[in-house]
Amino acid sequence: MTRPKRLSPEAQAEALATLTGWKLVQGREAIVKRFVFRDFSEAFGWMTRVALLAETMNHHPEWSNVYRTVEVTLATHDAGGLTEFDVKLARAIDALTS
Repeated sequence: MTRPKRLSPEAQAEALATLTGWKLVQGREAIVKRFVFRDFSEAFGWMTRVALLAETMNHHPEWSNVYRTVEVTLATHDAGGLTEFDVKLARAIDALTS
């Protein structure tokens, strides 16, 4: 497998312009989005669907869950920053959420 290449600052800005609600993490080359659900059960079910998706893509999010809120951070650790893998996973997560 080819090691992914980090996105240039210009490519990051272009990618963010196509993603709804995702933001750059301050002080780090990553993107983050907060998802809020009706309750814990809905949040956990969504996390399960995202986990299965991430496994098929072989690209896994950093996330935290507090009751009905899930915060997802995406970065490609092997590349040391933001790559197209993160953008693709963000789009796929958003598609699951709609």
